Amino acid sequence: MNTILIIGTALVILNLVSFGLMAYDKHCAKAGKWRIPEKTLFIAAACFGALGGILGMTICRHKTRHWYFRLFFPVLLVLQVALLVFGYGRFVNP
Repeated sequence: MNTILIIGTALVILNLVSFGLMAYDKHCAKAGKWRIPEKTLFIAAACFGALGGILGMTICRHKTRHWYFRLFFPVLLVLQVALLVFGYGRFVNP
């Protein structure tokens, strides 16, 4: 139970960071300020923050015209959910 709490907390934090990066980049785009590199947004999403990235795209309407964001963020989310399910079945609840 303790492991699930730690993993869950880490996932929430990672997704909040990913969402925050998307929201901040949208703010910077509107204000004409320095932008967050797309590579950074992808790294945040790849580090189990894909859900936050997708929510950032949807809520902030940011990066929705870029096909690679619309394609790879959901693919990353599916892979991350699969890894979590596999990891839970394999290591947490053997």
